[in-house]
Amino acid sequence: MSAPETVDSSTVAEMEETILRISSHKGVEGVIIMDRRGSIIQSTLDEEQSKTHAAALSDLTVKASYIVGMLSQGDELTFLRIRSKQREIMVSPDKGYLLVVLQKV
Repeated sequence: MSAPETVDSSTVAEMEETILRISSHKGVEGVIIMDRRGSIIQSTLDEEQSKTHAAALSDLTVKASYIVGMLSQGDELTFLRIRSKQREIMVSPDKGYLLVVLQKV
């Protein structure tokens, strides 16, 4: 994984505010903000969990984006939700970032 892109201070403040707001919701286990390559910018998880989730989810998001575009030309992925018996993983892709929320079901 490469180093994250440089993020300006106003963007960092906005990210911190977003993490605090989302983390306050019931059942939220963690929040990760990473660039599209999977480089972690901020995370509420420990380093090992953050790296594992970032690597897997950035790859999955790239593949899901490709499939959406392939199946419907001109369309793009706006949200990805994965739900298991115990947890829900939500990925919200933005211009250069991915916001990931891990939540108990």
